Amino acid sequence: MKKIIITLIVALTTIVSFAQTQLSDHLIFKGVPIDGTLNEYVSKMKHNGFTLINTKDGVAMLTGDFAAYKNCIVGVATLKQKDLVSKITVIFPDCDTWSLLSGNYLNLKEMLTQKYGKPSNCVEKFDTYSEPEDDGDRMHAVKMDNCKYYTTYETDKGSIQLSIEHDGVTRCFVMLSYYDKINSEIIKTKAIDDL
Repeated sequence: MKKIIITLIVALTTIVSFAQTQLSDHLIFKGVPIDGTLNEYVSKMKHNGFTLINTKDGVAMLTGDFAAYKNCIVGVATLKQKDLVSKITVIFPDCDTWSLLSGNYLNLKEMLTQKYGKPSNCVEKFDTYSEPEDDGDRMHAVKMDNCKYYTTYETDKGSIQLSIEHDGVTRCFVMLSYYDKINSEIIKTKAIDDL
């Protein structure tokens, strides 16, 4: 009897949790609505298998696996004056070849398009005098900030942007950012009120 009651409680908790996630007005990341305080959100990400690296100035940095990619860095951002999570950014592992970097970008773009539909905006070009001829030239363009690859998906709950990025001339990676519409508007209103 005790076993049946425990099973029922676990099943009911799972159903309620799933229903709350599905009924949320907020954009969802890893099954969790982008909402709440930084500490609350970090706690939920830890529960999803992420490890906290540090927290500083309204941003928590975590590490973990995401979308079948190992050792991703996840940034959870708030506005310092308003402890409300509004943006999640995933930095995928560094790539040292264009084929790997563009392959990651195109793989993620395909999955996002499958989930969210046709992108609202897509730019995929090199801002160079001539089209880069090989892998090395393309990576050089990325490192020199001459590679413009980004795709944006607009939903009624917020926006998602996938891009190829770099940090100086040593690190090149794919980045994915989620912007919750409701909390971004709250933060924007707070900023406007300050003016």
